[in-house]
Amino acid sequence: MSLLVALDFSSVADDQLEIVGRLAAPNREIYLLHVAEPDPDFVGYEAGPDVVRAQVADEFHREHEMIQTLAGRLRDRGHQVTALLVQGPTIETILNEAEKVGAEVIVVGSHGRGKLFDLVVGSVSAGVIRKSPVPVLVVPTK
Repeated sequence: MSLLVALDFSSVADDQLEIVGRLAAPNREIYLLHVAEPDPDFVGYEAGPDVVRAQVADEFHREHEMIQTLAGRLRDRGHQVTALLVQGPTIETILNEAEKVGAEVIVVGSHGRGKLFDLVVGSVSAGVIRKSPVPVLVVPTK
C-alpha cells in the first residue's frame, strides 16, 4: 500500500507526518507532495521579467528544501519516502499524482476554518474527498 501525503507546509503538516509515521509499515512507499500553484498572471505567457522569474525560482527552491527536510524525518524512522514538488491547480494535481503513484490512500490536512469559509473560499481537503476514487484520511489541526 502506498500513501500520498499532500502537504501545504502549515502547522498541520507535522501532525500529518506523525500520523503517517505511526500508520505506515516500513515497507510501504510514502509520497510527500507539495503543490506549487502557478501565478495566474503568467499562466500561458512568458515567465515575466527577470526579477519575477528569480522570485518564483527562489520560492520553488525553498519549497523543495522544505519537502526534502520533511521526507528526511520519515526516512530517519525507516520509511521509504519520495518527495514531490509539482506545479498546478491544487486539487487536480493531488488527484493526478495519486493516480500516477498508485496511491491507495491520500492524506490531507484540514485547517478547520468552518463551513462558511469553505463555502466562500473552498477547501482543498473537501475537494479531494469529493473527487477521489481512493480513501482520504483527513488530519485536523490540533
